[in-house]
Amino acid sequence: MSTPTITSLAARIGGVDPVKPGSGAAGAASESSGSFMDALKGLIENTDQSADQANAAVDGMLNKTVDVHDAMIALQRAEMTLQLTVQIRNKLVQAYQDIMRMPV
Repeated sequence: MSTPTITSLAARIGGVDPVKPGSGAAGAASESSGSFMDALKGLIENTDQSADQANAAVDGMLNKTVDVHDAMIALQRAEMTLQLTVQIRNKLVQAYQDIMRMPV
């Protein structure tokens, strides 16, 4: 996947603005200290919202008010959002463990 595809996908799934090329560490340092926490909260809320939408789509499919294709798309979107959230969590845990293993 190319970088524009990844950033546009992250913007659509996570609801977070993608990093602008060339902003680097200086741009990240100028942001407020709560922005990382806000981004994680937004990701978790988006994952929950996506699961709720998938459940509503399945209920609509059973009531024959929603097309089967739309329900399957909502389920796939919820699954991909959950997989993204789990992978981010895994990377955070791995980074924490690497920092804890560093000699002082």
